[in-house]
Parts: sequence; C-alpha cells; structure tokens
Amino acid sequence: MTMTAISDFFLMGGPLCMSALTLLLALVFLAALKAPAWVCSVGLIAFVCGLLFGFLGLYQMFGYLRGAETSPAVIYSGYRCALVPIIYGSIILIVSLIVHLCQKPRI
Repeated sequence: MTMTAISDFFLMGGPLCMSALTLLLALVFLAALKAPAWVCSVGLIAFVCGLLFGFLGLYQMFGYLRGAETSPAVIYSGYRCALVPIIYGSIILIVSLIVHLCQKPRI
C-alpha cells in the first residue's frame, strides 16, 4: 500500500469542493474565537456539504460509466474519489465537536 500525499487527496476530491470544505474548517476555528455558539453549526454544515459533494461525485461517476464496460478497479477508484469529500466533512465535524467540548462555558 502506497502513501498518498494530502495534496493528492485534495485534488482527488475535487479542488472546488475541497476548497469549500477547507474554508469551512477555517470558519470553525474563527467561530471558536468570535462566535462560540456557531462552532457545532459550522461543523454540521461542513458534514452536509461533504455528503453533497460525495453524492455529486458518485452521480458524475455513474454518468461516465453508463453503458460502458469497465473493470472493477476503475469503479472502485471512482468510489474512492467520491468518498474523499465525505471523509473530509466528517473530520471537520469531529474537529468542531472537539473544539466545542474544549471551550470554556461563557456566562
């Protein structure tokens, strides 16, 4: 099994989608400083966007595969590419929950 660089995952998931998710990750940390009540909401938005981008990737993959005979390796590679934004959105949600738990309660 070969190691894949983070930049390869970024390109595999789609530069536009992954850039939007990265902006949401930055927004989680900004919200932790300026608006702590929004941290969980921004993390949830990132997760939903990751799901949306993943389903769009699957839709695009099925459009390419329609009516063509392809090997299972190509199909599995398409699934792998479509799962990258879903995993990244899930990681952002987990980070936002950890940040939310680590914040001091402000009264």
